[in-house]
Amino acid sequence: MTTETTSTATATAKIPAPATPYQGDIARYWNNEARPVNLRLGDVDGLYHHHYGIGAVDHAALGDPAHSEYEKKLIAELHRLESAQAEFLLDHLGPIGPDDTLVDAGCGRGGSMVMAHRRFGCKVEGVTLSATQAEFGNRRAGELRIDDHVRSRVCNMLDTPFDKGSVAASWNNESTMYVDLHDLFAEHSRFLKVGGRYVTITGCWNPRYGQPSKWVSQINAHFECNIHSRREYLRAMADNRLVPQTIVDLTPETLPYWELRATSSLVTGIEEAFIESYRDGSFQYVLIAADRV
Repeated sequence: MTTETTSTATATAKIPAPATPYQGDIARYWNNEARPVNLRLGDVDGLYHHHYGIGAVDHAALGDPAHSEYEKKLIAELHRLESAQAEFLLDHLGPIGPDDTLVDAGCGRGGSMVMAHRRFGCKVEGVTLSATQAEFGNRRAGELRIDDHVRSRVCNMLDTPFDKGSVAASWNNESTMYVDLHDLFAEHSRFLKVGGRYVTITGCWNPRYGQPSKWVSQINAHFECNIHSRREYLRAMADNRLVPQTIVDLTPETLPYWELRATSSLVTGIEEAFIESYRDGSFQYVLIAADRV
């Protein structure tokens, strides 16, 4: 049997029934998702992400907007900023060895998992509600010949098959807005070893603004999600033995990505909501790294 067939069969064999009607809606949403902004950026180097970027735009690399190669260079630059975001998350996982296991909760098409394995040489398990995403990620792992270390499975991130205390570090990269935070952090706390590291990068609404702004509401409607406040993250972590060690406001770092994306052919219509909510302070992009105690 080929590697691709084995990986796909493994993902298909583990498809559970959705725990709630909402989970069924989210699974259908991501099973049907095929936005060029995700696929064309991944085609740059074979790392397929489902998150946004951070860092300054390299305008010298873009060159003249009138040049025939400008759009291709713009796509490559957006992808570079996406991968920089994933690298920044991995920077905060702490010391990881080749015998460790990591968990990517809400793994998308698996780009960050590949990066984690390349950096640490360890086993990386990904969970997603989308069978389409899991099959894609397993196929890529097979093509890269790392499917003995990198695996995606269809699974509810609130109820995973990982043994208690078996995981060295775990993360959510822009996926926490699909679940209840207390339930999510209880599950991470269960399978993380004591001293293990949890990291999230996420968009959250700013409590100082008062309530979710109209821009945040538009983002919720666009992605069929429920964005939490920054305060909710910290409260839910405290309730589940996750002690924040680092909190980084990445809002200024992600705005250049969005401003560049808004000028590309890959716009989806949600760019204005992100840009305006970051500018007016109602929405924030943050990294939180917390240790399991």
